[in-house]
Amino acid sequence: MQIRKVLEEKILEAFEHIAVDVDRVQVLPASKPEFGDYQYNGAMALAKRLKRNPKEIAQSLVESIQKGDMIESLEVAGPGFINIKLSKYWLSTRVTQALEDTRLGVSIKNDPIKVVIDYSSPNMAKQMHVGHLRSTIIGDTLANLLQFMGESVIRQNHIGDWGTQFGMLIAYLEELGEGTEGTLKDLEQFYKDAKKRFDEDEFFANRAREYVVKLQSGDVYCLNLWKNFIDKSLSHCEEIYQRLGVNLTREDVRAESDYNDELANIVKELQEKGLLVESRGAKCVFVENSDTPLIVQKSDGGYLYATTDLAAIKFRVQKLGAKRILYVVDSRQSEHFKLVFKVARAAGYAPKDIKLEHVKFGMMLDKSGRPFKTRDGGTVKLIDLLQEAVNRAKEAIRQKDEYSKEEILKIAEIVGIGAVKYADLSINRESDYVFDWDKMLSLDGNTSLYQQYAYARIQSIIRRYGKEPTGTVAIEDELERKLVLKLLELEDTLILASNESAPHYLTNYLYSLTTLFMKFYENNPILKDDIPKELKESRLMIAKATAETIKLVLGIMGIKTVDRL
Repeated sequence: MQIRKVLEEKILEAFEHIAVDVDRVQVLPASKPEFGDYQYNGAMALAKRLKRNPKEIAQSLVESIQKGDMIESLEVAGPGFINIKLSKYWLSTRVTQALEDTRLGVSIKNDPIKVVIDYSSPNMAKQMHVGHLRSTIIGDTLANLLQFMGESVIRQNHIGDWGTQFGMLIAYLEELGEGTEGTLKDLEQFYKDAKKRFDEDEFFANRAREYVVKLQSGDVYCLNLWKNFIDKSLSHCEEIYQRLGVNLTREDVRAESDYNDELANIVKELQEKGLLVESRGAKCVFVENSDTPLIVQKSDGGYLYATTDLAAIKFRVQKLGAKRILYVVDSRQSEHFKLVFKVARAAGYAPKDIKLEHVKFGMMLDKSGRPFKTRDGGTVKLIDLLQEAVNRAKEAIRQKDEYSKEEILKIAEIVGIGAVKYADLSINRESDYVFDWDKMLSLDGNTSLYQQYAYARIQSIIRRYGKEPTGTVAIEDELERKLVLKLLELEDTLILASNESAPHYLTNYLYSLTTLFMKFYENNPILKDDIPKELKESRLMIAKATAETIKLVLGIMGIKTVDRL
C-alpha cells in the first residue's frame, strides 16, 4: 500500500475542488508524534505564488479533502502545515488484508522497464577479496529489490578476463598440466608463482609474451588454455556467491573480452562523429566542464577500460534494451564514470531517456580508520572473512547449549553470513564502512542478529499458541497503532530504496519496525490466560505481520531467517 501516494492524490483532488492548479504535491511522515502520522507543508510555497495567506489555503484544503475511512483527522498547524492522522479502522483493515497477500500488500509495477545492474566484477587473475564484498552485496540487494518491485532486471558481472598478464597465467597453467584444480584454489598464490617463473626464467617469459600475442589474435590453442583458466577462476567466484546467497550465475557473466571485437568500431564511430582529439598520439574525447579527457585509445594502439565501458553501454542499450543502468562500483571511480557517461550521451549510445547511474560506495575500514587488511598487511580474502563470520556465530550459538551439532552448523551459516551482509547494507553506501565484528554480531542495535532474534521470538510465540493465528486486527492502543502504521509503510520504503538505490533505507525501516515490536511485546501481553480470545488473536496477527515483513525484507537482502535462536 502506497500510503503517501494515496494521500497525495486526495490533496490533489482537493486542489481541483478549490480551483487551484497544482501539478504535484508531496506528503512526508510527520517529524513528531504530536503532528499526527503525515504532514503536508506545501501551502506556504504555494501562498507566495498565489499571493494568499498560507493558513487560508491550508484550511480550504482541509475542508475539501475527502477523508473517507482512511483519515481520522486533519489539522492546520503552524504557518500553514496540514497534519494528517489515519484512522484505526483503516489501519486495522489494511494490515489484515496485507497478511492475506504473499507480497504483504506491496503492488507490482504494471509498466516495468529493463534495468541492467553491473556489479561484483572480480578480476579472474586474483582471488575475490573484501574489495569485491560491497559491490557484490549492494548490487545483488538492488537487483533483488528492483525485481521484487516488478522491473525486468538483467544482472551483469563485468569480469576482468583480458590483458597482458593472461599470457603469463595460461603459460603457467599449461606448464602445471594435470592436477591444476588444486593449485588454482589459491589464485593469489598461483599468480605469485607464475610471476616468479616469469621473472626468473627467460624461456618461460618469452613463451608468455608469445601467448599474449596469440591470445589476442585468436589462436585456438591459447584460447582454450585461457578458457580453462577462466572457467576454473569463475568456479571460485561461484563458491563465494553461493555462500553469500548472491544470485549471480555464469549466464550473468559479460566479460571484458566479450567487447574486444567492438572496440575498434567505438573509436571509429567517435571519430566519425567529430568527438575525437589526438593528444600525444593518444585518441581522446574532451567533454564539457572537464579539463580531463577520456582516453579511448593509447598511442601504441591499445584500448582502455573507458573504451570497453562505452562498448558495454552501447550493447546494454541497443541489444539488451536497458532503460536504466546501474554501476555498483566504489566511489574512487566517480570521475571515470562521469566522463564515460558524458561521452556515451554525446556519441548517442545512451539517449537522454536512458538513466545511467554510478551507484558509488565508500571503502571498508578497520576500527582504526585504515583500509581493512590482514594482520601482516595483506588483502583479506573474501572466503576467509566469510568463514570467520560463521565461526564467530558458531561460538556465540554454542554458549546457549540448546542445539544439536547439525543445528549449530546450519544456524551459524545463516547468522554469520547474514551479519556480514546486513552490517554492510545498514550504512549509507556512500560512507566509508568500519568493519567491526563485535558490533556486527551484537543483539543490540541495528544488526542482523537483532532482526533474527525478533523473528525467532515471534515464531516461538506462535508455536506456543499451537496454531496459525486467524481473524482480524483490532487496534487497542497507541503502541499497536504505531506498529501497524510502520508495517503499512513497507511499500513506500521499498519504492524509496529502489528509486534512490539506497539499501540502508531497508535496514533503517527494519530497525524501526523491530524496535516498535519489542516495545509492543513488552507492554502488550499476547498469550496470558486472562486476555480475551479476540484480543489475543489480534495481537498474534500483528506479531505475525511483523515476522512476515522482517522475513520479506531480509529476503530482498539475500538473508535467510531462523525459526529458533
